[in-house]
Amino acid sequence: MSRKQLDTSLLGLAALIAFGLPLVVTSPTYLQILILLFFYAYLTTSWNLVGGFAGVLPLGHSVFVGIGAYTSTILTLQYGVSPWIGMLVGGLLAALVGVIIGLPTFRLRGAYFCLCTIAFAEGIRVMVENIDSLGPLKINGPRGLLIPLKEPSFWHYQFMSKLPYYYIILTLLILVLALTWFISRSKIGYYLAAGGEEPEAATALGVNVANCKLLAMALSCFFTALAGTFYAQLMLYFYPKGLMGLDLSFEIAFIALIGGRGTIAGPVIGALVLRPLNEFTRIYLSDMLPGLHLVIFGLILIMVMLYKPQGLTAPLAAAYDKLARKITREPNAKGAAA
Repeated sequence: MSRKQLDTSLLGLAALIAFGLPLVVTSPTYLQILILLFFYAYLTTSWNLVGGFAGVLPLGHSVFVGIGAYTSTILTLQYGVSPWIGMLVGGLLAALVGVIIGLPTFRLRGAYFCLCTIAFAEGIRVMVENIDSLGPLKINGPRGLLIPLKEPSFWHYQFMSKLPYYYIILTLLILVLALTWFISRSKIGYYLAAGGEEPEAATALGVNVANCKLLAMALSCFFTALAGTFYAQLMLYFYPKGLMGLDLSFEIAFIALIGGRGTIAGPVIGALVLRPLNEFTRIYLSDMLPGLHLVIFGLILIMVMLYKPQGLTAPLAAAYDKLARKITREPNAKGAAA
C-alpha cells in the first residue's frame, strides 16, 4: 500500500464514521453536543481561511455570525423568504462587510490589527443592541429574535429531530474543509502564505498581498455567516450579546491556535479537544464559576504556545507520518527504511 492509498483510505474511514455516528449516538443531548462540535469546527475552519493562511489574527468574527443569523431571520419573519435563500444573502452581505472592514485594517500589523477588528465587532454589536428598527427591518434591540415554529420541512429549515441538523452542519464542514484544501494547494494559497510571513518580500516579487487578503477575508466572512443562519434555525432564538459577543470571537481564535493555525486539520482537532471540555464545564460548573471555560482555554493556550507553538496538529502529524512510513515501508527523510 502506498502513502496516498493509506491517506485516502483513512480519510474515507473518517467520513464513514462521521456519517454513521448518529446510528450509534441516538441520545438527543449527545447528538446536540456533536452538532455543536461540528459547528465550531466549521466556524474555526472558516476563520482559518483568513486567520491562518493570511497570517493575520482577526478577533471579531462573531459579528459575521450575527449578520448571517439576522439577515436570514429578518427575511423569513418579515418577507416569508426561505432561510436557505436568506442564508446566501447573509453570506454575501457578510462578505461585503468583511471587505469594508479589511480595506483599512489590513494596512495595520500585529496587535493594532487585532484591536481594530475587536473595535469594529463591538461597535456593530452595540449598534444592533440599541436599535429596534432599521428602516422597515425590525431588529428588536437587546431582546433578540424568536423564530416561530412552522411545519417541519426542508424549505422552512425546521425538522422534527436533530438528525437533519447534524448532516447539514457535517456537509457544510466537509465543504469548507475541501475549499481550504484547494486553497492551500493553489496559487492564492502560496500568495497568502508569502504575504502573511514576509509581506514586503512578497510585494517585491509582484504579489498583490492586499487583494489576496481581501479575497480570503470575503470567503471567510461568507462561510462564517452561513453558520449564523444554521445556529438561528437550530436554536430558534438568539440575541446580540449571546451571538455577536467577543466570547465567541475569542473562542474561535483559541480553537484555531490550539489546534494548529494555518493547517487544514487544526480547527477540527482543536474543536475535538476543546468543545467537549467546554460543554461539560458549562453543564456542571457554569452555575458556580461562569466563564470558567474561557479560563481553561487560556491556560491550555499558554501551555500549547510554550511547548507546541505550531499547535496540536504538528506533533500529531509527525506521529502519523512515522506510523505511515512503517505501514507503507517508505524510506524516511534520511533514506533508511522505516
